[in-house]
Amino acid sequence: MTEEERVREILARLDRHYTREYKCYLNYETPWQLLIAVMLSAQCTDARVNLVTEKLFRKYDTLEKFAGAELSELEQDIHSTGFYHNKAKNIIACTKALIERHGGRVPESLEELTALAGVGRKTANVIRGNIYHEPSVVVDTHVMRISRKLGLACGNTPEKVETELMEVLPRDHWILYNIQIITHGRGICPARSPKCRECFLRELCPAAEE
Repeated sequence: MTEEERVREILARLDRHYTREYKCYLNYETPWQLLIAVMLSAQCTDARVNLVTEKLFRKYDTLEKFAGAELSELEQDIHSTGFYHNKAKNIIACTKALIERHGGRVPESLEELTALAGVGRKTANVIRGNIYHEPSVVVDTHVMRISRKLGLACGNTPEKVETELMEVLPRDHWILYNIQIITHGRGICPARSPKCRECFLRELCPAAEE
């Protein structure tokens, strides 16, 4: 089996096992709500973020309310997501910029998104993929770890892994791969105790444990 055939088989098995359904694990109704939810998800589980945003988006139901929020009060509102001081500060600065520079619209380009406070490439690519349906490779901890185990990337930074995956994966799998690998990482291939014997990718994975 050539490397190209191995990659195709990995993707085919992921498609069969997890389907090709596009789904976002964060709850949101508007693009700016997704942006804030992704900012909150740094070093925090999606389940915890969803619990917080259920109340948060009712209290701050417009960009203007976030932009005008008291820092200390917003910190308390998002306290359980961790790193709440920086997150609150960035959310206020980001929402002010959306209003002042973008007319309340979440921008589409990578350059404009990453110019916003608290928005890195991962967050920007989540927005581009889920809101604007721009093929983007989102590299989180699951994607970075499992891509390296599968031998699809060897970079030591999310940016390097993103570049490597863009070269290896067909564009129609750029967003899909992220969704599938997150599910795989939570279920079959968690970092501490991978279930290699149960894994449908086992014989295609150089790092599979005997």
